[in-house]
Amino acid sequence: MAFTDGAARAALRRLFDAAVASADPRVVLARHLPDRPAGRVLVLGAGKSAAVMAAAVEAAWPDVPLSGLVVTRYGHGFPTTRIEVAEASHPVPDEAGARAAQRMLDLAADARDGDLVLFLVSGGGSSLTTLPAPGLALADLIAVNKALLASGATIHEMNCIRRHLSAFSGGRLAAAAHPARVVTLAISDVPGDDPTVIASGPTVPDPSTFEQARALVAHYRMALPAAVTVHLAEATDESPKPGDPRLGAADYRFIATPRMALEAAATEARAQGLAPLILGDALEGEARELGTVLSGIALSARAHGHPLPAPCVLLSGGETTVTIRADTPGRGGRNGECLLGCTLGLAGAPGIWALMADTDGIDGSEDNAGAIATPGTLSRARAAGLDPRALLAGHDSHRVFAALDDLLVSGPTLTNVNDFRAILIG
Repeated sequence: MAFTDGAARAALRRLFDAAVASADPRVVLARHLPDRPAGRVLVLGAGKSAAVMAAAVEAAWPDVPLSGLVVTRYGHGFPTTRIEVAEASHPVPDEAGARAAQRMLDLAADARDGDLVLFLVSGGGSSLTTLPAPGLALADLIAVNKALLASGATIHEMNCIRRHLSAFSGGRLAAAAHPARVVTLAISDVPGDDPTVIASGPTVPDPSTFEQARALVAHYRMALPAAVTVHLAEATDESPKPGDPRLGAADYRFIATPRMALEAAATEARAQGLAPLILGDALEGEARELGTVLSGIALSARAHGHPLPAPCVLLSGGETTVTIRADTPGRGGRNGECLLGCTLGLAGAPGIWALMADTDGIDGSEDNAGAIATPGTLSRARAAGLDPRALLAGHDSHRVFAALDDLLVSGPTLTNVNDFRAILIG
């Protein structure tokens, strides 16, 4: 199957749209709700999808008395009538998020036996509910967050540290709500769909320890505020652990996951006459290095028909890492970096196109979800006076794809099932 450039781009965009649509809370949330309760329903939530998830609960339970509060990222709000929506900063926390987290703890503490606390959680919840543990200030946690993002640590490792500096995460919200019933509805944005990692697990027991958090800080040689170092060393407020009676049997329900999104994209690929291969929903590592690996698989498919012959599409998800040095202040998120690494690995090979984007619509701190690369990306960039390899070294992928008008701009999608990558081999 021979693709024109325009047809290949359109095919990739349809795959991305199918993945995002499969995680739309307005479509998928209602079927995961518990039985309608007889008592009071308190709805709390945090994440980039929290507002639209709250709206989906209101639509599914129009005659159930609801109240509560959810917090989402600035610009990700959605109209609700009974559940309050607050907005806060992501990925760098702010006072608005801390206030929202404290208010949710206070609301949860008023819950009684027979009440239902419905917690709506999605990606971004950790930053949006950054509430310092006793003895720490928000400025301390902001400094920690910046150090984490620049460290090269995985999302699992980051959240181990966050849980031990927080008054909200690591099971603390569920503990505050005891003895009410707590049901969590989650949109997963983390490799492996680990409930302790999604928004740092406010409603589930935390199996990690202060000792593990200290070891990670030492391993990545993080320079942290003195108060944080003291707090980790004293280890006086350990998070609720498995078996804690305040948490009981966690009722945790996934309404959307990276794997579900990839399966939806695979279905769309078959409808387009493409053979899909899902490489995995939890691929991690340095973004540029994963891009190089993916380029090698694509070149093998193009030249040898392995792991499958063309026309085909290679699909993958997960969350890569970008380790940034202070002397490389470029622009671009992990998907742009992964895509540029892949593009350099492909070296202009004919018949291969790629799209890499964040399903929440925002790649890093820019306004694009990701970008699209074509067989002509490198030659076009060089003709425009750009050096793609040097720009990748400076974490400046955004500059390449912006200059070529190849950024993928979707706007906030109001969901988040992590990164989506599709490589089309025609």
